[in-house]
Amino acid sequence: MSAPTAVGDRALQTLGEASAAVIQDDTYGKLYWLIEKDTARSWCLRQVRVLTALIDETILLGVPPADWVRGHHTYWRLPLAHDRYMTDAWRLHDALAQAISDVLGPAPSGRQLCYRCQLPTDEPIPVVMEHSGSVGGATIYACPKHAAGYPQQLRPPGGHTVVFRGKEQEQA
Repeated sequence: MSAPTAVGDRALQTLGEASAAVIQDDTYGKLYWLIEKDTARSWCLRQVRVLTALIDETILLGVPPADWVRGHHTYWRLPLAHDRYMTDAWRLHDALAQAISDVLGPAPSGRQLCYRCQLPTDEPIPVVMEHSGSVGGATIYACPKHAAGYPQQLRPPGGHTVVFRGKEQEQA
């Protein structure tokens, strides 16, 4: 299964020694854990992908050589070892759920439209929060695929972008 790097980093902190081998892919900003087959079918966590065999989808995961621990775009963040292979799925689920809450904040309620592709998404990510001087603001959402295209400073939880519309005030 995979999770975005920021969420995965927090989950690793929570898991500590309970985490087994982890692959980090800096090209796509993801961490991958190895878990037992069919232990995560019911998972529904924002931005977490369970890699499984589906009828209409093929999943390919590049597994780096065991000695790639740094210096490559894809490497073993926690090295593969005989006694460190699979992570307990339920411990991982709990750690990821906590990490998602800490890193991404509360989930937006309901489906939202992605601002870029204009398609509904079950995993909306707030990318810009606009406010005006006299009326309520708007939150602009993107699907996980397009959220990465927005500058980091516009994305929560690091802060909110405030856009004032109307007359600009001159500084004296």
